[in-house]
Amino acid sequence: MPTEIPSLHAAYANKFKIGAAVHTGMLQSEGEFIAKHFNSITAENQMKFEEIHPEEERYTFEAADKIIDFAVAQGIGVRGHTLVWHNQTSKWVFEDSSGAPASRELLLSRLKQHIDTVVGRYKGHIYAWDVVNEAVEDKTDLFMRDTKWLEILGEDYLLQAFSMAHEADPNALLFYNDYNETDPVKREKIYNLVRSLLDKGAPVHGIGMQGHWNIHGPSIEEIRMAIERYASLDVQLHVTELDMSVFRYEDRRTDLTAPTSEMAELQERRYEEIFDLFREYKSSITSVTFWGVADNYTWLDHFPVRGRKNWPFVFDQQLQPKESFWRIINPMS
Repeated sequence: MPTEIPSLHAAYANKFKIGAAVHTGMLQSEGEFIAKHFNSITAENQMKFEEIHPEEERYTFEAADKIIDFAVAQGIGVRGHTLVWHNQTSKWVFEDSSGAPASRELLLSRLKQHIDTVVGRYKGHIYAWDVVNEAVEDKTDLFMRDTKWLEILGEDYLLQAFSMAHEADPNALLFYNDYNETDPVKREKIYNLVRSLLDKGAPVHGIGMQGHWNIHGPSIEEIRMAIERYASLDVQLHVTELDMSVFRYEDRRTDLTAPTSEMAELQERRYEEIFDLFREYKSSITSVTFWGVADNYTWLDHFPVRGRKNWPFVFDQQLQPKESFWRIINPMS
């Protein structure tokens, strides 16, 4: 193996951005590593509503500012995540001063103030925002996810959010972001939602395919079909939260202290095939972000089985390249 490890993002310089989800602690301990391999970063949690705006009259920008400062110093792009989501949103947002449900007018004014303040603060430093996250229901008999946003504002809350974000930063790319995006039923819901927004004149510039996949699925053909379906809307595609779990979602085993050889081989093959596919669609895919940096830390260590280790990335727990790294680098050499 070469002693000098090539830069991952440099290998894809003429294809698409290579990103990672980060938090401020990583920037201190792994900043040099991150700057070498990634030319886009996303705040894993520290720009979400409850983190950055915990009380109506109080914003906590310290962590987000550190991420932006790091990116500016290193010449790295930033994806903003996320403005409207049913999770990690402060309870006060949906209530009036008496604790009753907020009116439509009050909630819209709060949303606009939040977007104006957050997007406006980082205008010119964030090249893309996940404006609305996970608004589509997984269940086959429902279309929109039942959330406080939908309950109080109705389905046009997405149109409102995209319009507000575009007004706050006309140069930022605005994305609808979701998971299970390759499932045929949900894929069509996402497609129809974005198409309806575009038909209404909403400034939707792209679809975020989260990419929380595993070594067994979805199939390459399912991913291809989703890419082609979304790209037919003439929007950009970002893979926003890529990881390759060594477990199926329904697998609850807890006995492993390292991936089996079969798991490792499947992961290597899957990464190679998936990045081959991404390169094939580089005219539509303009950014690919891993939902983490290396196997030393990943949200999958605790989900869906608390305390269980996962090894979903192309760098190991010591920040060394795994065979999957070389599989996705070598075709670029």
